[in-house]
Amino acid sequence: MPARLVMKFGGTSVADLERIRRAARLVAAEARDGRGLAVVVSAMAGKTNELVAWTDAAGLAAQGLPDSDDEYDVVVASGEQVTAGLLAMVLRNEGLRARSWLGWQIPILCDDAHGRARIEDVPPDALAAAVDGGEIAVIAGFQGVTSEGRITTLGRGGSDTSAVAIAAALRAERCDIYTDVDGVYTTDPRIESRARRLSRISYEEMLEMASLGAKVLQTRSVELAMAQRVPVRVLSSFVEPGEAAPDTGTLVCDEEEIVEKRIVSGVAYSRDEAKITLLGLPDHPGVSSQIFGRLADANVNVDMIVQSRARTAETANMEFTVGKRDAARAIEIVRAVKDEIGFEDFAIDEDVAKVSVIGVGMRSHAGVAKTMFKALAERGVNIQVISTSEIKISVLIEAAYTELAVRALHAAYGLDQL
Repeated sequence: MPARLVMKFGGTSVADLERIRRAARLVAAEARDGRGLAVVVSAMAGKTNELVAWTDAAGLAAQGLPDSDDEYDVVVASGEQVTAGLLAMVLRNEGLRARSWLGWQIPILCDDAHGRARIEDVPPDALAAAVDGGEIAVIAGFQGVTSEGRITTLGRGGSDTSAVAIAAALRAERCDIYTDVDGVYTTDPRIESRARRLSRISYEEMLEMASLGAKVLQTRSVELAMAQRVPVRVLSSFVEPGEAAPDTGTLVCDEEEIVEKRIVSGVAYSRDEAKITLLGLPDHPGVSSQIFGRLADANVNVDMIVQSRARTAETANMEFTVGKRDAARAIEIVRAVKDEIGFEDFAIDEDVAKVSVIGVGMRSHAGVAKTMFKALAERGVNIQVISTSEIKISVLIEAAYTELAVRALHAAYGLDQL
């Protein structure tokens, strides 16, 4: 039985026919090595945005939540179907056995949360038989099927999750994700030219980096890879077979597979932040539950939270952050509960950014926060909010200082010397 490999190509990697042909050459090279292949594809770059715009024009947006409609999923899932068919045709023209597979044909079984479905199961029998029989399975990512037989989609970036789920179901040796970068870097090379590509990164570090602003992998795909222990390699699709060095890309793997653990592996940032401040909150049990319960019911994700005593007796001030796209909805909720709770005032600031340092080495090394705060202070960067986990420290700062902060922290932890 041949070893199984899952390859995934993102939208920029299949943006036009020439790039699809290049992807086909990369697939063909792996096929010549005797591997059983499942290839997951995204829609061509820009196609999903176009399809979403069509659903808006059709009037679904007037209903309030266009991405909760099952017909919305029928429309937006078609982009991946086109790519899968085209890649399969190109592979056949290269003399290879290939066939396209849609989500319902595998099937990728999902719940019925249209537009943001979660995968419940991927029965592997039919797909594994095809792959082991020498057929290249070209799979439309991003889509699945409900128990009622309706098409559903996994949310933006969902093709990464499709690929990892299929790799787990097939017990593949690895899931290779081809994108427009050649791996995971210590920070964004567009900000810091001395950023270095990491040869390996742990699941935990990659999950933090993805959730804190790094765009290389989708967060849910990393969660699934960590849960199923699927090795994931990030590679560039903009190379020809044989051009890349043997150690190219970044392998996302178990922490135990990384011999020398760095204290800090990377610096991430996000400008998609809005800070909401509540002033003069009654300082008694139940207040936070009321506020964040309402936000949760409205599907508003809250990130950083800090509460402090106010000058007035038995009152407190609170600050928390949400994504910018949720800011208007969050303010509506805050305004609605203001009189119920009885706090004095509120304010919103969208001119903020979150900068984070991440590394599994933080577990066993002291002084990480000291280095961070000192580096920012020396450059006059004021910290507004702080949050931590076992392997990361995040700070909220004024957005204008984002690039300065990223470069300062990258240098402070010696990441430009890896």
